[in-house]
Amino acid sequence: MDLKLKGKRAFISGSTQGIGFAIAQQLLEEGASVTINGRQKSKTEQAKEKLQKQFPNTQVSAISADFSKKEEVENLLNQLTDIAILINNVGIFEIEEFKNINDQDWYRYFEINVMSAVRLSRKLLPQMQNNNWGRIIFISSESGVNVPENMIHYGMSKAAMAAIANGLSKLTKGTEITINTILGGPTYSDGVAATVAQIAETQNLELEQMKNAIVQQTNPHILLQRFIDPSEIASLVAYLASPLSIATNGASLRADSGVLKTI
Repeated sequence: MDLKLKGKRAFISGSTQGIGFAIAQQLLEEGASVTINGRQKSKTEQAKEKLQKQFPNTQVSAISADFSKKEEVENLLNQLTDIAILINNVGIFEIEEFKNINDQDWYRYFEINVMSAVRLSRKLLPQMQNNNWGRIIFISSESGVNVPENMIHYGMSKAAMAAIANGLSKLTKGTEITINTILGGPTYSDGVAATVAQIAETQNLELEQMKNAIVQQTNPHILLQRFIDPSEIASLVAYLASPLSIATNGASLRADSGVLKTI
């Protein structure tokens, strides 16, 4: 299927690894030009070079910026022009008991996971409105609906992302702009992989054994019976970024393999 993305420019926050990097790969494969982003300049450039080698006939650029630092965010925003597709993907997560989450942590999660999307959308939506075409996709999580007891601050930020996307979609009436949210399930991103590897080493288990044990313990009803691969989230993103998805707007779409029990 031709997703008709040739010539479209996309910006993906937090895209040097994991879901963001997989999204960059999918969009480049469909002929879009992509700007990736990461906190560290060296790692961001390495990711750019990797994409350029994989897709030599495409346009890849990179902007490093730490979304916890307002001056770096302002510099990034000033460099974004003619972006037709915005993927609000950057985010942090950790497992922590509610009683141990201090005010600074709450603000940090809101600043990075939520305000990054607010600032990028505020910058780029008017450009899309001027062009009467655009796509904004929020990469949220099933944890924003079924909030984990040991990741309440993370779940809060993901719920907020879905709320912002829902409100923004109402500003697109009568246009060729769509704004949607993806509720991803348990995904084997680089951050998750590092955590799983650390636990496996501590418990002296093989990596695959540890992965299976964690899935069965935390999400026994997942229909895949395994972690979701980042590319499987990226496939849905590519469709939503496409002109073919015009009738899907203001929606929260699940890519959770049945983890959520709501209809």
